[in-house]
Amino acid sequence: MNAMWLVARREIRTRVRTGSFLVSLAITVVIVAVLPFVPKFFDGHDDYDVGVVGTAPAAVAQVKFHQYPDEAAARKAVTGGDVDAALVDDRKVLAEGQLDTRLGLLLENAHREARLRASGVTITPLTVESLAADARYRQVRTGIAMLLVMVLFFLNIYSAMFVAMGVVEEKGSRIVEILLTSLRPWQLLGGKIIGLGVLGLINLGVVIGVGLAASVPAGLAPDLPPGMAGIVAGTVVWFVLGYAFFAAMAAAFGSLVSRQEEVGSVLSPMTMLMTITYLVAYFAAIEPAGSVARILSLIPPFSSMVMPVRSAASVVPFGEVALAVALMLVATVAVLFGGARVYEGAVLRTGARVRLREALG
Repeated sequence: MNAMWLVARREIRTRVRTGSFLVSLAITVVIVAVLPFVPKFFDGHDDYDVGVVGTAPAAVAQVKFHQYPDEAAARKAVTGGDVDAALVDDRKVLAEGQLDTRLGLLLENAHREARLRASGVTITPLTVESLAADARYRQVRTGIAMLLVMVLFFLNIYSAMFVAMGVVEEKGSRIVEILLTSLRPWQLLGGKIIGLGVLGLINLGVVIGVGLAASVPAGLAPDLPPGMAGIVAGTVVWFVLGYAFFAAMAAAFGSLVSRQEEVGSVLSPMTMLMTITYLVAYFAAIEPAGSVARILSLIPPFSSMVMPVRSAASVVPFGEVALAVALMLVATVAVLFGGARVYEGAVLRTGARVRLREALG
């Protein structure tokens, strides 16, 4: 184990010192920090300022009324940009240019309610009863789930590609021959997977930490669903399982070639599998209770992305989560052993591409 940790520490130190890792981490921080504020730029007005001449209407949600003595003062306020519109004697609305559609509907509804009250009609508002305890957070949960789809996919494929390129680099430069004089193949492979996995966890931690921190000034924190700690913990666990699965596969395929130019082609089966998993997880974020999402959230390696996304989008029974974790653990261990076997049989064979059957033999 000491030898494996030495390899892991070497991988971490080497990658952390590279400019590409630091630049990508900085870009990630900026994107995640800005993302919670994006809806504010597309939602238009959060609140409206409306001038009033005469009697002010009853309180209207998202509208703040400002009293003016006469129409001339209200007109000056509208043209000066002090208010978004002005209501004059409850009979006409002044606007600079075209009146905002949503503001117009709010003022029209307020006008009608005032007329009904003046005629003695009592308006009883509808009582809304939600049949789903989690209905209030459904839209937020869906947004979190869709964000998790992208984060898990890019972190998994990014980390797995680094594992494969590292294996090919060591094999092509013949450094692996020197390393294997004092290390066993499984120690070298395990240390590489652990080291790059730690870097993946750093990236994931940055995304989660910055995202949660930015949600406070963006005003999204009160809308976060209960159980966020469980969602975060589950995401970390599923990332580790998914990364171990795909990293072992990437190392096995990477050991079959000796040039960086061949990495893309040799990894095509893995990238295709990851892309299909991503598409299924994206569908699960929209329809978490669907049959496809429920079934594939139990089947490895789809479960590595589908189950955390499904758990974020809706409430999943604990038994299904436990079964998915158990099956994914079994699949991950099997791929690790198989990947180590291929790696041991192919990593010392330079030159032409090694066939998978030859490596296993």
